[in-house]
Amino acid sequence: MTAPPDDCLARNEWICGAYLDTRRDILLDAVGQHLRLTALSVLIGLAIALPLAVLARRWGWAAGPVLAVTTVLYTIPSLAMFSLLLPVYGLSAALVVAGLVLYSLTLLVRNILAGLRAVPEETRQAARGMGYGPVRLLLTVELPLALPAAMAGLRIATVSAVSLATVGAIVGFGGLGNLIYSGMNTYFKAQVLTASVLCVVIAVAADLLLLGLQWLITPWTRAKRG
Repeated sequence: MTAPPDDCLARNEWICGAYLDTRRDILLDAVGQHLRLTALSVLIGLAIALPLAVLARRWGWAAGPVLAVTTVLYTIPSLAMFSLLLPVYGLSAALVVAGLVLYSLTLLVRNILAGLRAVPEETRQAARGMGYGPVRLLLTVELPLALPAAMAGLRIATVSAVSLATVGAIVGFGGLGNLIYSGMNTYFKAQVLTASVLCVVIAVAADLLLLGLQWLITPWTRAKRG
């Protein structure tokens, strides 16, 4: 019988340190692309969701249509979503970002709107009595008080984007999803496992980072719990 090869890559093992050593640059490039796709999509989604939630809060009749449209977008399967966007963006990173933005709107709009609705009416009335106009009231009273709910939505949207970004591998812009997809096609165990674990690490790290940010910018919630 032939002795098994000493190289874990040759043995195609799931856990292989040699894979990390020899594919370090590939992994770093994939992680960088994954982070860029996630961060850009969440930031754009937040920039769109915030005014939508504010408008839905100001004009009650708009809340139903806004929530309905964003909910319908979230129910579209990812492959179908990318196919629908393909004629507009082509095979590009913009296609993946646009899809992730649309998926994030449901989580962000709902949570921001819930936070704005939870602001006590007596607080609004007191601010108006002190001469606060609509813009100042929104920026200095309503949005700060809505931060806990908004940050909860942002955390979920970010973790969701980290996961969904892998689907971008079908158009060649999936970050770590590219490695997972190619590894599954060739049954390259170390690549599939390493890329999958890195996705989980990114999701957990992003969630903890946003949780820490929420802890820093909402000191009144700590005082309340204390």
